[in-house]
Amino acid sequence: MAGMFNSSVGRKFAMALSAFFLMLFLVMHVSINFTSVFSADLFNEMSHFMGTNPVVQGLMQPILIFGVVFHFVMGFILEAKNKSARGVSYAKNVAKDNSTWMSRNMLLSGVVILAFLGLHFYDFWVHEMTIKYVEGDMSGLINPDNAESGFRYYEELREKFVSPVRVGIYIVAFVLLALHLLHGFNSAFQSVGANNKYTKALTGFSKVYSIGIPALFIFIALFHHFTH
Repeated sequence: MAGMFNSSVGRKFAMALSAFFLMLFLVMHVSINFTSVFSADLFNEMSHFMGTNPVVQGLMQPILIFGVVFHFVMGFILEAKNKSARGVSYAKNVAKDNSTWMSRNMLLSGVVILAFLGLHFYDFWVHEMTIKYVEGDMSGLINPDNAESGFRYYEELREKFVSPVRVGIYIVAFVLLALHLLHGFNSAFQSVGANNKYTKALTGFSKVYSIGIPALFIFIALFHHFTH
């Protein structure tokens, strides 16, 4: 296993696997969030299940956090290795002729996305962990002492998108995520050796995914902002 991370191919393969894992998570995440557009009750029920299920909380959540950290750390390592391998003069002279803006700025978009994740974790994850494990309230209710008060998740989600500044930050972050995915999706498939007769189809799918998933997140934020 250690030898895998000592080679460029091994590091890229590991980076690709973590990317696929996070892309699957994005599909699940946007699917749950999108239910808030048409059904507050369904969003509340799904959020409560995800937030209290022991398998999700005790197994899947730690794996997700590890996957996020691993992906970004590996990205920084690969960028550092690439820069040292190609040399500064090469990067300055011919980078624009041999690569796209997206491929040259994966680290930049990754840093911005990482900063956004910090805000997102603060908005939702830290808040949720505080209520459940610090305050000891696992009910998910607006009023823990009143079983008829209803779940709080939907109203908390909508409250986060009242501020136009916060919505603007979300939009910028998801636009950069789209750019990041447009290059990263194809790179991940190349890293695992998926260069075959299906390459054209995978390229088409990657564009739909890379633009569609961030667009849905943006739509959700704008929907709750303008309907609040």
